Amino acid sequence: MDWARPTPAERDAVLPGDDLVTADVVMDRAFDLDAPPHEVWPWLVQLGKRRAGWYLPAGVERWVPRSRWALRRIEPRLLEHHVGDVIPDWGGADATFTLAAIEPPALLLYTSRRGRTELTWCLQVTETGRGSRVHLRLRLGPVKRRRLATHAGGFFDALTISGLAAGLRERLAS
Repeated sequence: MDWARPTPAERDAVLPGDDLVTADVVMDRAFDLDAPPHEVWPWLVQLGKRRAGWYLPAGVERWVPRSRWALRRIEPRLLEHHVGDVIPDWGGADATFTLAAIEPPALLLYTSRRGRTELTWCLQVTETGRGSRVHLRLRLGPVKRRRLATHAGGFFDALTISGLAAGLRERLAS
């Protein structure tokens, strides 16, 4: 399983949104895709609850209710995405993300507030010699239970981003 491990340089890099939250917890994930950024970009733009879903691979999706399966195609109406757009999240009935920055085909930056905790979620796509590198950074602060967020939250984040990476690879190959 690809655990979406970032390189030391990716963990040390300054990304858009780093200045928006004084973070107690930072989770970096990264993975490679065998497609150029302009092919990866539409899949990332339409990502999310009540949008295209979360791209799990078919072998995993068969274990979730059919109503929660993600799209396996690009949906043109979901590609219109603008700063200020609010997207529901799976973190609860009132959980949302707000698009703070968009720079096709390289950057999506979301902000959110969960109780007292502010967060940013940055998705950055860079071209590699063989395709694309997707670097995701989640920053949270203040966090009351740092150890729990770092270990349990970190495990769940790594698992979901690995599923996303596998699901994107599957969709890009078809």
